[in-house]
Amino acid sequence: ILVLRVEVQIGHIYQACKKYPNQPGMAISQESIKEPNFLEQTDQFFEEAAEHLAKTSKLTKGQLHSIKACDTVIKFSLPLKRDNGDIEVVEAYRGQHSHHLLPTKGGFRYADDVDMQEVQALAALMTYKCACTNVPFGGGKGGICLNPRKYSVSELERVTKMYSTELIKRGFIGPAIDVPAPDVATGAREMRWMKETYQNMKPDDINGAGVCTGKPLHQGGIDGRPEATGLGVFYVVRDYLNTPAFCEHYKMAPGVKGKTVILQGFGNVATWAGRFFIEEGATVIAATKSNSSIYCAEGLDVLALEKYVNEKGTFVGYTGKGKVYGPEEDFNQVLYHECDIFVPAARERSLNEETAGKFKCKIIGEGANGPTTFKAQKIFDKNNIICVPDMLANAGGVIVSYFEWLKNLEHREMGSLMKGWELKSKTALVQALGKPDVDKKVLQGPTEKDIVYTALETMICNAGQEVFAYAKEKGVSLRVAGMALSILKVAQGLGYCQTAQIFNLLSNT
Repeated sequence: ILVLRVEVQIGHIYQACKKYPNQPGMAISQESIKEPNFLEQTDQFFEEAAEHLAKTSKLTKGQLHSIKACDTVIKFSLPLKRDNGDIEVVEAYRGQHSHHLLPTKGGFRYADDVDMQEVQALAALMTYKCACTNVPFGGGKGGICLNPRKYSVSELERVTKMYSTELIKRGFIGPAIDVPAPDVATGAREMRWMKETYQNMKPDDINGAGVCTGKPLHQGGIDGRPEATGLGVFYVVRDYLNTPAFCEHYKMAPGVKGKTVILQGFGNVATWAGRFFIEEGATVIAATKSNSSIYCAEGLDVLALEKYVNEKGTFVGYTGKGKVYGPEEDFNQVLYHECDIFVPAARERSLNEETAGKFKCKIIGEGANGPTTFKAQKIFDKNNIICVPDMLANAGGVIVSYFEWLKNLEHREMGSLMKGWELKSKTALVQALGKPDVDKKVLQGPTEKDIVYTALETMICNAGQEVFAYAKEKGVSLRVAGMALSILKVAQGLGYCQTAQIFNLLSNT
């Protein structure tokens, strides 16, 4: 790994970063953004928090630099045999940002703009996300540079298994090394392919099912994983809006009920977040995709929209409630309607200097990785728009992936050993209290989904309260607070500071 790291770092010096083409749900094309690239943006947020910490901690410049740097990145050229017999060389990457805790953890995507700087930026964000929410992983990320719409299922299976094989041969993934998960354009199917490849090559690894997460339920997955990221966005925003001190500090009306919501990037994260906000009494008034949008002041039927979009890939042609805007129109204008809650769940840098000033929301819950540029954050701060950063808001996916990994290492469904005992003990208790007619559903032990939902809510909301306490005490934004706490926790893992020093910084919160 050390040799690979040297090779990659030398190669990276000479590699020009590619510009991004148009991305799903973008308010503006990536090519027209006159701001630093994604890795540079991520480093800007790190440097801002590091500058703040220079006044309150004893971390040196060298220590901070070692925390910021990506430990290891690997690049492959994969010879993919197409269905017609032709050979196409496909580039693929995997990055491991920090080994302060193992395994590293992070998504794996299909996208035709995957490159070295993007993988390093996303791996860094995973490190900060895990640290912020107290998930005991380092950060990782990977991807294959292709547009999955242009390849057959058999071609995608072949290239994914080749990618997995190369990583396994080099000791780059494994249940105790690096654990991939679904990301853009990948899901349970791709995780199944990766797991099968690993277990075929490592049949003696009894914990082989834990090589990746986001797997199908019958392949070692966990109930509640598909909705985890959207649910996490909902949980942390709801918790903040139910916290009197938060609402008073930011001058927000409490509660989710009655609030209006706009969704950017109508995929898995946005649709699940929309569902949960609606269940809590909010109204989703607008949503966008890469090619269209829809607006309805009275509220959209998210379930009906999701079914239609899954079939058609666009809002165009939808005949339910709402006005639809197609690709020939300025369909992203619906994002700038006045609303209470805005959920960006598209791709990185979708909220930038050119668009940030147009938003009329009150609180942003970042469902995507790195959707806000450094300059956009400054505009939001100036306009008193609260931004709940990605390292906190969209951590639901990695938190539940952590639960799935634990399930794979324990070789049993969560709660399965105690469920029967809980039913017997609670039944005996209600009988002793003279209440024999209590519904059996109340008496039985929790399902796996019950445990996942409850544990996710506890972890992400506790982390959210820690971030808010730091932000309020130090007079900084939620993003600076989250990043600063993440840096301190990674520094602790590397032996640069002790737990007591972190607590001292929070002593008055």
